[in-house]
Amino acid sequence: MDKGVTDQLKELYNARYRPVEQATKFGVTHTQGELTDSWFDSPPMVLLIGPYSVGKTSFIRYLLGNKDFPGCRVGPEPTTDTFSAIMYGEDERLVPGNALTIAPGSPFGGLTHFGNGFLTRFNGSVVKADILKNITLIDTPGVLSGQKQTMGRGYSYEKIVKWFAERCDMIIVLFDANKLDISDEMSATIKSLKGNEDKVRVVLNKADSVPRQSLMRIYGALMWSLSKVVMTPEVLRVYIGSFWNEKNKCAETATLIELEMASLLQDLRSLPASGAVRKLNELVKRGRLLKVHACLLDHLRSEMPGMFGNKEKKKRELLADLGGVFRTVQRAHELPPGDFPDMAHFKSVVEDMDFSAFPSLSGSRLKKGKAITAIDEALAEAIPRLMGELKGAAALGIED
Repeated sequence: MDKGVTDQLKELYNARYRPVEQATKFGVTHTQGELTDSWFDSPPMVLLIGPYSVGKTSFIRYLLGNKDFPGCRVGPEPTTDTFSAIMYGEDERLVPGNALTIAPGSPFGGLTHFGNGFLTRFNGSVVKADILKNITLIDTPGVLSGQKQTMGRGYSYEKIVKWFAERCDMIIVLFDANKLDISDEMSATIKSLKGNEDKVRVVLNKADSVPRQSLMRIYGALMWSLSKVVMTPEVLRVYIGSFWNEKNKCAETATLIELEMASLLQDLRSLPASGAVRKLNELVKRGRLLKVHACLLDHLRSEMPGMFGNKEKKKRELLADLGGVFRTVQRAHELPPGDFPDMAHFKSVVEDMDFSAFPSLSGSRLKKGKAITAIDEALAEAIPRLMGELKGAAALGIED
């Protein structure tokens, strides 16, 4: 990634975004949290999710050159309840989650928000494998089926997945060609990826043992099932593969599977080269969300009564009519409806807050409106200029 552009992105974020985020408590009401320098400097992250026994560990071993990694286990039943960051290093070892989050330059510092209930189930797996010089893999526990099993985790699986999804560069969702099943937790996990659908790639794994005609039916059934969960007009990219160190069992699909697997590997290899563009894109999305967030808080504050009014009553009225609040703010500031947060989540976060203490767009905490203007200028001028620099470098054949 272009270091000059990276430094400019950090400067832009720290000067224009961070003051507004801190004044509006953006990191409290949104799971992103404040961005750190390590987020800009760290290699691309690839998040892997899927049901247990779908072949995630074998998939990772395949990417590593059929090599084991510290902490890996393979089995037909759930073998781990641990999230693992699989990273490059000369000295192969496991790093406990608490230590990993406070390591210098770590992009995982924000995970401390989830406490020891999660951090004891998070680790870093340091492996000497060439592919990890350019990307970091995030392995996740297999998605379970059944409420009793999911309640036993001790943390919110969907919230952790969402945290990673908002920071990663690609999300690979794996399904077993021999056992298609989108459980309730799998459905909830996929829905937690909302807003990051452009990063999602689906892998129909273990396809080597399925005859061509059956594979076509399975592929169609998967697309139909996903369409009921992923509410987006774009069609998800689905790769067909068999990511393990075994010979293809079905000759009639061997060529197709090999081409599909090569295509996915090429997509993974291209991640580092497009890193600056993806981070630009993330700042654009973040800036739009931040502006909506600030406008919503300003409106809720402005609707609160004065010193002698019944603030609790007014607060309940506003929460009961959040749909009306959203529409009013949208019209007043000409904001796109798609940039507004999930209404139920927004309500659950702000209902315990003091609306009267929210910052005013014209108040000193937001520098009398100049902070929002700075966000607008970043979206309209600074970021497009940086995008132009990247395109210019590409046109000249300059390597990222």
